Amino acid sequence: MKNSIAERISEFLKRYPPFNLINSTSLLRIAEQVNIIYLEKGETIFKNGDINHNCFYVVRDGAISLYYKNGDVNEITNIHDTGDLFGLRALIAKTPYHLNATANEESIIYAIPISIFQSVTDKSVNIQKYLITAFASNDYTPYTSEQAGKIFVDYIPSNSQDVVSFQTANYTKAPITCGTTSTLKSAAKKMCAHKIGCIIVIDALKKPVGIITNSDIKNKIATGLFPIETKVTRIMSSPVITAKKDLTVADGQLQMIKNSIGHLCITKDGTINSKLIGVLTHHDVLTTLGNNPTVILKDIKRAKRTKKLRAARHKANGLLKSYLDQNIPLSHIIKLISQINDAVTTRAIELAILKMPTPPPVSFSWLALGSQGRREQLHFTDQDNALIFENVSKKDYPETKAYFLELAKLVNKTLNKVGFEYCEADMMASNPEWCKSLSEWQVQFKTWILNPDEKAILLSSVFFDYNAVYGNTKLTDKITDTIFNTLNEASLFYNFLGRDAVKSPSPLGFFKQFLIEQNGEQKELFNIKSRAIMPLVDAARLLILNKQIKGVNNTYERFEKLAQLEPENAELYESCSYAFKALSKFKTKQGLLNNNSGKFINLETLTKEEKLKLRRCFKPIQEIQKVLIHRFDLKNFI
Repeated sequence: MKNSIAERISEFLKRYPPFNLINSTSLLRIAEQVNIIYLEKGETIFKNGDINHNCFYVVRDGAISLYYKNGDVNEITNIHDTGDLFGLRALIAKTPYHLNATANEESIIYAIPISIFQSVTDKSVNIQKYLITAFASNDYTPYTSEQAGKIFVDYIPSNSQDVVSFQTANYTKAPITCGTTSTLKSAAKKMCAHKIGCIIVIDALKKPVGIITNSDIKNKIATGLFPIETKVTRIMSSPVITAKKDLTVADGQLQMIKNSIGHLCITKDGTINSKLIGVLTHHDVLTTLGNNPTVILKDIKRAKRTKKLRAARHKANGLLKSYLDQNIPLSHIIKLISQINDAVTTRAIELAILKMPTPPPVSFSWLALGSQGRREQLHFTDQDNALIFENVSKKDYPETKAYFLELAKLVNKTLNKVGFEYCEADMMASNPEWCKSLSEWQVQFKTWILNPDEKAILLSSVFFDYNAVYGNTKLTDKITDTIFNTLNEASLFYNFLGRDAVKSPSPLGFFKQFLIEQNGEQKELFNIKSRAIMPLVDAARLLILNKQIKGVNNTYERFEKLAQLEPENAELYESCSYAFKALSKFKTKQGLLNNNSGKFINLETLTKEEKLKLRRCFKPIQEIQKVLIHRFDLKNFI
């Protein structure tokens, strides 16, 4: 006799990894032993410290929050919805739970017995690889990085390079050092004797104060700039960049990319104020990872032609797809791709300067705007950029501006060849409107803020999200100071910005149907960017500007910062952060699948579960827009 309930469970499970890797007969065996659990909102499945259950879980309907206690605050690490796995510690590590799992709303979950699941899947490397990755993604927070690192050492399949990124870094635990009174000659002898490429300079308390590398000897001693008996403190690079002993390979890699260094000093508490206990080198990372983002970045920095630059950037798309397929945390993916995009822009500028007849006449700063400015550009999009150059005399101004306009044209052309389309609205540094001196930009931003109108607000939505990619960052800092000083004089600006942030209605209609485009080439397609992602982007920008917070440009990080600043609204802000990441991931996957930007989606191609996941991301949009309407008194302004 057929078991219709088991068959329905099997039909559901086979839509999601890793169950889609299991044959129908085996999957039905699992489904026959699944326990169906109904949960009211707020009900708990397991708590931190509970002995692991004899099962792991799959969300059938609803959503499950995973969190840990930080004092009186619940720090959410993830929210799982339809098709997501959680509670994998019972399967992977077989240790007590380290997180709490609670129903975020009315939910139905399937409990998968570990014994039957293991008997069916024990010999499948692909299934084991997926489960390890899912476990890492669920637990990947500073709170659990040490635990995750230990687990990876024993369980990660040897052919899974990307997952290895999240194991604890294998650094040198007995670094060669010298004291602050040592001479370069004695330090070099030590380096030679131990056949190493660097030596750490430590003080009397064994705290790292500097580092000397082979390159320092070549550039500073071999060239005759300093005598061989020079004290090491005169030529060492200082201060050093430090990290904790439990950092992951991925974190170490990011630190090296961000600071353009090849060595990280590992100290007892992760700061320069504690004892040196080890060194992580670029070679250590490469040995662990093999081909990885660092290799792509090296290719970018070495590229002498646009063709090579394009090839290196396109490798990043393969990396992006791989990371998405393996469910690596989106926050990590965003950081890596942002570093790669910035490196491409930097190299495009360097190559353009080489083509110019003379070096730049004054210092300048190249700004990435829009999604790249927010460091959340995953897929190729159009260019949004601007250029600030140092103030010059009236007499020198025409020639200076002409130089930078020509430079910007070369950069925009290179970026276009790499794959970044020209901006249809011409918001690029090659446009005279967006290539200005510092004082002109200061006047421009003041005008936008003090005299807000439709055009000013439209431009603000692009130009208030910027990131200095290349050049003199002091120029950018002065622009930032001007913006925040002027905002203190212009409360009306927030109303205009607020009106713009809530003008996009809910992505769902009155009867909960998706609001699709009604005409044009995109008729009957759903615009995930304008209807779902941008309302969150606009809300985060407005709220963070209103809080006068500088240097936090990324949308999900803005919401996380707001959650810290307003604990009473933390749940909403964290939901907005989660929704933004989920929507960005969905858009990127659609773009890779259809070889386009992913902006417009044919809803007919989505499964019921995919549509359900999208709908769940829309609730925070409605709620955050209500907050904006109330906080900025927009009822009479819309």
